[in-house]
Amino acid sequence: MSPVSVAQDGHVAILTFARPPHNFADLALIEAIGAAFAACDADPQVRAIVLQSDGRIFCAGADLARDNPVAEDLPAGTRNPFYVAAAQLFAVQTPVVAAVQGSAVGAGLGLALVADFRVAAPEARFVANFVALGFHPGFGISAVLERVIGRQRALLMNLTSRRIKGQQAAEWGLVDVLVPADRLRAEALALAREIAAGAPLAVGSTRATIRGNLLALVQRQTDHELAEQAWLQKTADFAEGVRAVNERRPGNFTGR
Repeated sequence: MSPVSVAQDGHVAILTFARPPHNFADLALIEAIGAAFAACDADPQVRAIVLQSDGRIFCAGADLARDNPVAEDLPAGTRNPFYVAAAQLFAVQTPVVAAVQGSAVGAGLGLALVADFRVAAPEARFVANFVALGFHPGFGISAVLERVIGRQRALLMNLTSRRIKGQQAAEWGLVDVLVPADRLRAEALALAREIAAGAPLAVGSTRATIRGNLLALVQRQTDHELAEQAWLQKTADFAEGVRAVNERRPGNFTGR
């Protein structure tokens, strides 16, 4: 069964993904979301998308300890399938509103950044936790995050692995609407309906102008990110970082 279900409310498609209990991002999930995006783009009745997840956590990122989607050594010039699928999400032509109820960590943060807008609850947490794992950012985060919150704040998130709570995320512009958890999905749907009420050709044209060639940017950046991740995950610090996160303790890094 697909991890993504689709419902429709007027001109809004509601995409809900579920991989309990952590909603880990793997190739199957990202490809399923991409396929749902493509179906929405092909349907003239769909003018906006809500992307949401079931459970307490929006998306805990990739499970680097048990199912690392970027662990495989690939021949030179071969693109990693996980990042091919991740970058392709940015090709979506229909405006996307993400409803973020809890933690969006690592690739989960990247997934939230695919959306044009983020509606979040105060309980939401946005985390670029890569250096805490002895790793390099992925999913295009090293390019996309600064477009949303600015270079200095993106640098702060990426170099500290700091957990940015919903209120601060709203102050930074990472969250567009902050609402109580019990109103989260309704508010995300309301924003999507507001977008869908506009003239669809004009909405699409305006969005394309403002987003620019975001797909090409993410494709280039994920190639670079993967190259950095490839050598870093062979280090002792990466092994220690994964252990430390799983054991819920600070890493004891040695620079090797």
